[in-house]
Amino acid sequence: MSILLDTRIKGRPSQNTTHMLLVLIKAGIIYFVVFFCVRLTGKRQLGEMQPVELIVMLMLADLAAIPISDPSIPFYYGVIPIVALTFFSIIISLIARKSLIARRLISGKSVIVIDKGGINYKNLKKMNLNMHDLIEAIRSSGYPDINTIEYAIFATNGKLCVIEKESDPTKPTPAFLPLILIVDGKYNEHNLQITGLKQREVDVSLRKNGIIDIKEVLYMDVRQDGTAYISSKKDKYFNETLRVQKGW
Repeated sequence: MSILLDTRIKGRPSQNTTHMLLVLIKAGIIYFVVFFCVRLTGKRQLGEMQPVELIVMLMLADLAAIPISDPSIPFYYGVIPIVALTFFSIIISLIARKSLIARRLISGKSVIVIDKGGINYKNLKKMNLNMHDLIEAIRSSGYPDINTIEYAIFATNGKLCVIEKESDPTKPTPAFLPLILIVDGKYNEHNLQITGLKQREVDVSLRKNGIIDIKEVLYMDVRQDGTAYISSKKDKYFNETLRVQKGW
């Protein structure tokens, strides 16, 4: 009797196997549904998405996981919200395309962080960015020298657009590596040693241009030829020539 019972138990498919098969089928169906919905919303890369588009993608991922994680939940509990959310996103995109006001409310607007006056401190604060964030974004865009930039604009998708200053094509432009001396009113002691500059020398140069307190300096760097770029938190940027040591 016990042998017959063991044979029947072994002959029936286990509950784990059924569970895994159900999860596999649900995952396959939902994968194709999400794939179709993502294709409907467009072909932007993740870094090019508007905030509303990124939110939709994150919600799609969460909704897709609901029926897959629990076999007792019907798969249409995830499919219906996914499809509804996709068409909702498409409708928002159509409204934003037709209306400038709606586009500004949904996507925001571009922000100028560097202009003819230098680094725009007020706009940096509005975007909740610090100087290190800005420097990293500029260098990632292929511009190691901030003094060569006429305008820098953050688009609504977070991308940085850089417009270079006009240059004389008849004169070769030497390649300099700017070293940061001051960020947000604080000296970089290591870079001061590399350039051979003393704080008092820099302070004298700043006072000559109307900056009494170093805390007023948002950003300052210097190049191998001694050309310094200084942008204060309130006034227009300016260039100064400093005596730096050679060989760096």
